[in-house]
Amino acid sequence: GAMSIGFCLWQTKAAEWLAVNWLQLFTDAPAVVFILGMAFFVMIMTNFIMNVAAIAISLPVALVVAPYLGVAGEVIFFSALMTAGMPFLLLIGAAPNAIAYNSKQFTTGEFFKFGIAASIMLMVVVWLAVAFLWPLMGMPVFLK
Repeated sequence: GAMSIGFCLWQTKAAEWLAVNWLQLFTDAPAVVFILGMAFFVMIMTNFIMNVAAIAISLPVALVVAPYLGVAGEVIFFSALMTAGMPFLLLIGAAPNAIAYNSKQFTTGEFFKFGIAASIMLMVVVWLAVAFLWPLMGMPVFLK
């Protein structure tokens, strides 16, 4: 189901339409704001829906916008993947969250509170990867 959503967004040009509207939000911002913004969007979405669906909905749009902002598509892809697998805020984000909650050793409020700190740390790790790690490994972050 999630793959068909992404395919439909791409084939119907809905991704392009969304991209044009999203592009207006990021035209004056540094490219790293777009990269971290997309990663943050996926991180929030993956707490409410399946991570595959979050990727399938956001990536077609982000990959259309990226070249216009001078950002390599791979950076958007890997940043989104890093955050898609980390639903730290809500118990419904992933099965392991619910399994851990079943131990009755913490409340949903405690899970959310510590999830905020974990999500902030995750965004810092994504920023470090974009700013330092991936360029060090030879992965282009920006288009030339």
